[in-house]
Amino acid sequence: MLDHGGAQLGDGEESVLKVRWVLAAVLCACVTALFLIVPVQQPTPLLPFVKPSTTSEPAPKVTVALSGDVLIHNTVAAAARRGGSYDFRPLLAGVKRTVSDADIAICHLETPIAPDGGPYESYPLFSVPPHIAPALKWAGYDACTTASNHSVDQGYDGLTRTLAALDRADLKHAGTARSLKESRHIVRFESHGKSIALLSYTFGTNGMPVVNPWSVNLIRAARIKADAARARAEGADAVMVAMHWGTEYQHEPSSYQMRLARLLTKSPDITFIYGHHAHVVQPIRRINGKVVIFGLGNLVADQAAVAPGVDQGMIARVTLGGSPMTVESVTVTPTLIDSSAHRNSERVIDVRRELKRSNLDREWRALLRRTLRDVMAVAER
Repeated sequence: MLDHGGAQLGDGEESVLKVRWVLAAVLCACVTALFLIVPVQQPTPLLPFVKPSTTSEPAPKVTVALSGDVLIHNTVAAAARRGGSYDFRPLLAGVKRTVSDADIAICHLETPIAPDGGPYESYPLFSVPPHIAPALKWAGYDACTTASNHSVDQGYDGLTRTLAALDRADLKHAGTARSLKESRHIVRFESHGKSIALLSYTFGTNGMPVVNPWSVNLIRAARIKADAARARAEGADAVMVAMHWGTEYQHEPSSYQMRLARLLTKSPDITFIYGHHAHVVQPIRRINGKVVIFGLGNLVADQAAVAPGVDQGMIARVTLGGSPMTVESVTVTPTLIDSSAHRNSERVIDVRRELKRSNLDREWRALLRRTLRDVMAVAER
């Protein structure tokens, strides 16, 4: 007989109570063990962002290398001048391996291409040597996005000339078009049995008139989502969206960028978004579960006197995999535009690879380390 606060229990009731206590103790022990065995899910840092595999079967993976603005200022062209011609390959040689290692590599050619022999123009209305196109192909690029605020610096003729030069170099292009039919064409890459689509848009054209409205893809959320849906309907396994957006020389994404990112990442048809135009690197984040690379900075330019950070950039390597395809990992290669006088030419540096060299002087090594630190600090914000 047990006394619980003065209430007397019979032997049968006491036995039942003991059984209940035993069962409660066992249940408590099981729940405790479950929490010990199954770890609480923690947020995954974006960089390095690696999505855990959900299948034991190896699935096809596609790697994509993405880089920032290619702005051929007059000083950049002058550094590439060789007699009566231009050779931009030495400028890009430092990133050739990084670019070529990816299954797909995409640049952003911001400046219109001039006729052979010029005249060549720099900021504010660019018209650059056509030799840049074959150099980009040589460096390992497969395509260039062309929707930017400089797309019509040289009018419709400059736009068509740019696309013709890319065609001759065997570079695909997205963002501008020579006809209504071409504007409806969605660029796709076939790799490892997968089809990857590329879309490209710009916030505007610096007030320059766009004679043919279909010739430049302007940022309109409804249009972008419709294009992504059409890409899927045409068989794309993944859709990449390139955005020429943001506030120049600002590392933090603008409210405009954030608003668009939140809206577009809700689309089931868009796999990830990446951007350029700010001329400085911007963060890489996940919004609505999808990767947004806000700004890749400059790949090629000469804006050193304009603002801090314009000589820094990054090549983002995105790995796509799974079914349906999603972003499985993102890694960053910081880059530096070296236009130092003692080298007498401009070149793009793969910072990590350059730091592995043993014969670097102290000042140059310090600059490389500072660039690595600065780029990664922004990318990981």
